[in-house]
Amino acid sequence: KPQRGISFLELANSQASGSDADSSNKRLVLALYDALNSGDSDAVVKIVAADLEWWFHGPPSHQFLMRMLTGDSAADNSFRFLPQSIAAFGSTVIVEGCDTARNIAWVHACTVTDGIITQIREYFNTALTVTRIHDSGEIVPASSGAGRLPCVWESSVSGRVGKSVPGLVLAI
Repeated sequence: KPQRGISFLELANSQASGSDADSSNKRLVLALYDALNSGDSDAVVKIVAADLEWWFHGPPSHQFLMRMLTGDSAADNSFRFLPQSIAAFGSTVIVEGCDTARNIAWVHACTVTDGIITQIREYFNTALTVTRIHDSGEIVPASSGAGRLPCVWESSVSGRVGKSVPGLVLAI
């Protein structure tokens, strides 16, 4: 959990593990939040693909990211994406955070291709479980129990918003 005074880049470096590509992808995604929160649109344009694919699951009133990315004048400039955890699985970077004052938990699943973010799947007030599929398209068999999908990541902050939230499975 980041503390005040710790930059997103320091968070990425402190949690970096695995391959250099995973660490590089984490740093890129954290740089996006830094640019969004500081209003640096020039940096955002360099980080996000011009044809960004965006998926959203949540109430329309919580489309803070899309409003920020499109420069919508109705954007709530007081909302800040403050990552509390980050994990990378190859080209997919999962980031989660919450705004307890607004009872909002969020998860972003970003796809990084050739050094830019090409896809963002955004989930608000949704518990997300990520499972991994092999390159062959086959679901990795679970170590115990036939038919169970292996969990490689699971959101943890959704419980902090003080209400029951739906759950979804994301296969990567």
